[in-house]
Formats: sequence, structure tokens, C-alpha cells
Amino acid sequence: MAESALDQLGPAPDDDEESTQEEGVIRLAVAGRPNVGKSTLINTWLGEERLVAFDLPGTTRDAIHVPLEHQGQRYDLIDTAGLRRKGKVFEAIEKFSVVKTLQAIDTAHVVLLLIDATQGVTDQDAHIAGYILESGRAVVLAVNKWDAVDSYQRELLQRSIETRLAFLKFANLHLISAKKRQGLGPLWGSIREAHAAANCKMPTPLLTRLLLEAVQFQAPKRAGMFRPKLRYAHQGGMNPPVIVVHGNSLEHVTDAYKRFLEGRFRKEFKLQGTPLRIEMKTSHNPYQDKDD
Repeated sequence: MAESALDQLGPAPDDDEESTQEEGVIRLAVAGRPNVGKSTLINTWLGEERLVAFDLPGTTRDAIHVPLEHQGQRYDLIDTAGLRRKGKVFEAIEKFSVVKTLQAIDTAHVVLLLIDATQGVTDQDAHIAGYILESGRAVVLAVNKWDAVDSYQRELLQRSIETRLAFLKFANLHLISAKKRQGLGPLWGSIREAHAAANCKMPTPLLTRLLLEAVQFQAPKRAGMFRPKLRYAHQGGMNPPVIVVHGNSLEHVTDAYKRFLEGRFRKEFKLQGTPLRIEMKTSHNPYQDKDD
């Protein structure tokens, strides 16, 4: 029974299909829990009822691709099936929808994460946000149904976002109503900004200068007899941006110091809306960094 249900849905896209995606098109995945308003938002953008959107939670079971052009930029909009809590995923089609959602996030350039203002930030919202971060995708946050909550609920929601989604503080936040077409315009600017940041090119000389200036401003803490020495940096990848720092005894660089470096790199390159990964490449000569 389960196998037949999956067969009817067809195979998942393979690497060849991914490689043939049209250049110049931003793949934008709209993700969130069931009934948060993903299909409603896309239908509002399109101006027509292209996607099924009913009051029943989880109406959309599969990831649906819809082409759209906005202000000269082409998009491949992906309406993902809503992610449910694992305890509620029983049917084969439900399991497949979760797989398709995760695939859509993985293959997207930017993910627009919708949160339901009437329900606040749930564990599932945090789970989806964590997966987006783990995947290294650029992200924009939008709180939908903002018009349906009062001032007290809005204050609680904003505090909840600051605490439960603190790891996405690099993402722009928008307060919208997809049904009433409120606050939708600024979303596009944040989406383009996040995409540009995710594909930012960072020259090695500038990265190294910023690194050395950061060390001069605040050196990393000693670790026993040794102090980490950061010598130069270069870019190791894009989408998400990766900065590789070379030096000695870098295994002793603390997470707090990495966050300090991240803040300085983000400010210089305006990396709003994208995760940034910093990798440390260290020499293994234990005597090279010994303080005199």
C-alpha cells in the first residue's frame, strides 16, 4: 500500500535535473508548518488561484514549482508541503511530503520561512528553522496573519522570535498578511538581498586584512601554554559563504571568538540573510605557537 502511494507520486528529482536548472532564476522555497499560509501567499503574488489553499491544515502534499517574474528577476517559487511533528507522520504520503519539503529547502537558493502569528513560535517552527540553518540556505522570516493578533500577542510573539529563533538573527523579519496583501512588497527586497549575500565574493587580501585587524583589536584567549595565531583567510565556498582561516593552534579558538570574527566579516560584506561558516585550518606543530 505504502509503495503504491509513493509510486503514484513519481520519483524525486535527481542530480541531473538539478544541474539543468535555468541560470538566472532564484529558487525560492516557501516553508512552514501546515496551514500557515504558504499557498495563500504564493497565490497572492501570482494574482490567481494556482495552488489549492483550503482551511484544512496540510492541504498541499507535494512541493509545487511555479514560475514568477518580479521587477525583472525570475523566480522558481516552491510551495512546500507543511512539515508536521514526527509523531503525527504516519501515512506514506505524509512521510513523502516531509521528504519533499526537506529536498525543497536543500535545493532552494533562498527559503522564506512563514510563522503563524495566531499560534506563535512553536517547536516545529524552531525545527524547520534549524534545518534551514543546517542546510546553509539563505533565509527570510515572515510572520503571517499579523493582522489577526492584538498588541499584547504581538509583543509576546516578537519576544519569542528573539529567543527561540535567536540563531536566525541574521535574517530580515517581516510582519505580513498574505490574505489582505499587507506588507508583501518589502519581502522581495529581502529575498534579493539574502540571495546576493549568499553568493557574495570575498577577496583573499580583504579577508586577511579584516582578520588581522580583528586580531589586533581583540586577540583570541590563551589555551594553556599556547595562544591561537590567526595568519590569513580566504573564501572556501558560496551559498552559504565559507571563510577558511589559517594559522596555528586554531583548535583552541573559542566559539565566542568565532562569533566575534563573524560579526566583523558580516558588517564588511553586508551578509544579511545568509548563514556564514568559518572554518579553522591549523598547523599541527605544537611548538610553533609556544609563547616565549
